Amino acid sequence: MTTPAPGAKRPARPHRRPKKDPARIVAFKALRAVDERDAYANLILPSLLREAEQKGMDRRDAALATELVYGTLRLQGTYDAVIAACIDRPLREVDPPVLDVLSLGAHQLLTTRIPSHAAVSATVELARVVLGDGRAKFVNAVLRKISAQDLDAWIRQVAPPYEQDAEDHLAVVHSHPRWVVSALWDSLGRWQPDAAGRAGIEELLRADNDRPAVTLVARPGRADAAELLDALPESQPGRWSPYAVRLAEGGDPGGVEAVKENRVGVQDEGSQLVAMALAAAPLDGPDRLWLDGCAGPGGKAALLGAIAAERGAALVASEKLPHRARLVARALDGNPGPYTVITADGTKPAWRPGSFDRTLVDVPCSGLGALRRRPEARWRRRPDDIAGFGPLQRELLRTAVQATRIGGVVGYATCSPHLAETRAVVDDVLRGEPGLEWIDARPLLPGVPALGDGPDVQLWPHLHGTDAMYLALLRRTA
Repeated sequence: MTTPAPGAKRPARPHRRPKKDPARIVAFKALRAVDERDAYANLILPSLLREAEQKGMDRRDAALATELVYGTLRLQGTYDAVIAACIDRPLREVDPPVLDVLSLGAHQLLTTRIPSHAAVSATVELARVVLGDGRAKFVNAVLRKISAQDLDAWIRQVAPPYEQDAEDHLAVVHSHPRWVVSALWDSLGRWQPDAAGRAGIEELLRADNDRPAVTLVARPGRADAAELLDALPESQPGRWSPYAVRLAEGGDPGGVEAVKENRVGVQDEGSQLVAMALAAAPLDGPDRLWLDGCAGPGGKAALLGAIAAERGAALVASEKLPHRARLVARALDGNPGPYTVITADGTKPAWRPGSFDRTLVDVPCSGLGALRRRPEARWRRRPDDIAGFGPLQRELLRTAVQATRIGGVVGYATCSPHLAETRAVVDDVLRGEPGLEWIDARPLLPGVPALGDGPDVQLWPHLHGTDAMYLALLRRTA
């Protein structure tokens, strides 16, 4: 071997093309879509995985990509604080694609079982592919700093003490924006005063960061839970709904034959409970025609339509947006009883006042009750959004009241526990509509504990294992 003469330049290393890791490439593309196009991970990731699987990506890589995307989005706030402590510039000055790669690396280093050297090496390779060699060196340097400590040590370093600023501490530790921590804590104190201490709010925030089970709904008259449990030996019955079946971890609902046949759908148990409670509410007079006034994408409409069919009633499912109305029609296809799907604005009804015996409006909202499923929503929403939803929520509830006959039942539901989207909306409408009275919803959810003082109910991820669905039931009396 020839030794270079003193002062002579070493020969340049031959350029090595970076290795393309399919799982990490998919994860990076998903994070960029969430950031650049406001995409939802649960909508964009399946299409990216299908595309990659057509090119040969195996199930193991698909599972890794899924974990990287959801894990990174859930703990983005914590990782941002750690990354900020490892660089010499404000985080906002880091290019978003670089920050996405760093966050993917931080997740692998701090939360997964991937060995540190492998996590750094694989993420730097990803950086070479998607960012170029120059910025890959920056990624390498930052990740090596991150790898010097475990997650607990980093949290002790970057989170303010609880005694100094409780909300800021919880925001960093549990990766929620501070304003969301504050709103959830206020709501928990309103609904569950005995659980509103530090332990209660931490349980709720942790539950928001847990991966939710995939829950199926057996649509009555077309399938039943016992049939599903027999066909899916590793599945479990739901905790509260007789129609619910929880898939085993990693189970793919798309591979279930009854799902392909549209006899069974994917639906959180909290949404099933809302539909069941509306259907079980005591009614004065006939029970022939039901309305789902905000029906998209169709989960509650399909369950309501099936229950209505068992009683000889018909369902009208109304949805403002045409593409969502098509989803509703698809969900209801094959319903055993009569139904109609219409494309209509719920605030400008296409029906006569007093037409319906039972009416449900599951109104547009901030989605703070479904952060387990859509973790990116916590970073996308702003406090001003809550006030922006308020007028629409009130108008939809007023229209639902007007659509319902005297003696009929109105259900107001939303996938948010924020007080401004729940009890405040109902109280405002009640003040302006004297011909309404509360129906206590708690007895209509038999066996479900910790429903508060009523008459409305709030479900919680940490208490019920569901999304944080809110439900108020009202009877029109005049």
